[in-house]
Amino acid sequence: MTDRAVFTDAYAVIPKGVMRDIVTSNLPFWDGTRAWILARPLSGFAETFSQYIMEVQPEGGSHKPEPDPEAEGVFFVVQGEITVDLGGKSHSLTEGGYAYLPAGAAYEVRNKSGAPAVFHWVRKRYEAVEGIPKPEAFFTHEKDAVVAPMPDTNGAWATTRFVDPSDMRHDMHVNIVSFEPGGCIPFAETHVMEHGLYVLEGKAVYRLNSDWVEVEAGDFMWLRAFCPQACYAGGPTRFRYLLYKDVNRHARLGSFQR
Repeated sequence: MTDRAVFTDAYAVIPKGVMRDIVTSNLPFWDGTRAWILARPLSGFAETFSQYIMEVQPEGGSHKPEPDPEAEGVFFVVQGEITVDLGGKSHSLTEGGYAYLPAGAAYEVRNKSGAPAVFHWVRKRYEAVEGIPKPEAFFTHEKDAVVAPMPDTNGAWATTRFVDPSDMRHDMHVNIVSFEPGGCIPFAETHVMEHGLYVLEGKAVYRLNSDWVEVEAGDFMWLRAFCPQACYAGGPTRFRYLLYKDVNRHARLGSFQR
């Protein structure tokens, strides 16, 4: 009855071994689909986003996937194939496929293949800014995205970016971070961004707050804003994870009574 699951005020680790049938959820207007809800807005937990693993059986899907008209979303496919219908066009996403769906977009999602499909769905309530237009939907693949090596790491640490960091229309980034074996974050980061990390490949040891935590493919981590974080890739293969972070907006200030 022991495992690597950890839940603290600063971070959480949900290992792949706990993602079993007993912890799945069913969602309204989704057929032939089950979801593992990895993160949701909750006191002392994720504040800005939710993240699901969606498993869709052949002919399953939804004609009304998003119930919140203010929610934007990102799909990232890790198995099989899904089809997203938006604006009269069909977009096929296979493993490594990526879709950004802006708030208010009317779309449908179906699995038209003969095998189950699995994808990540990251949702955030869009923070509009007067004078800055809302971003448009786009569909791409990780192989077509920009890979940016991080400074002073000799290419051992890189980020695959699907959105230009200078594009102020976007208030969240969902990227892929990768480390070659032995690569590391060479300092303990502390910053205002909240993180959701799903390990796609490999193994690593993460420094979270004051703890060392071992993670591997299939694990999920949540990191609170300002939680100290660093890691090194300790396995024989690359270490890669899907990373959510909130960006490009002022810090919200609390209301004051006069």
